[in-house]
Amino acid sequence: MSEGDVFAALANPTRRELLRLLLERGEQPVQRLADHFDMRRPSLSEHLKVLKDAGLVVEQPLGRQRFYSLRPEPLREVADWLGPYERFWRARLADLRDVLDGLPDD
Repeated sequence: MSEGDVFAALANPTRRELLRLLLERGEQPVQRLADHFDMRRPSLSEHLKVLKDAGLVVEQPLGRQRFYSLRPEPLREVADWLGPYERFWRARLADLRDVLDGLPDD
């Protein structure tokens, strides 16, 4: 798994929604995840495979079903990468607030 795999996996809105569902609702079988999307199950399985290959989810077979759960560790790398950009924008917004606070209240 490379950092590029994680970013490529996160680039797709369907995969981001899958991660959100797993974060909020915990481990789920494929069918329950599929109920949230208007696509065929093989298409959803392909999205889950990308997430699994990027290390963002874990697949656990149980009988004939496959359960997926979130593996958040790779997201820490993304957060670390985004940190400088977040600080940049926070500083810019603070500067804007200072400018707006200095304007007269007409």
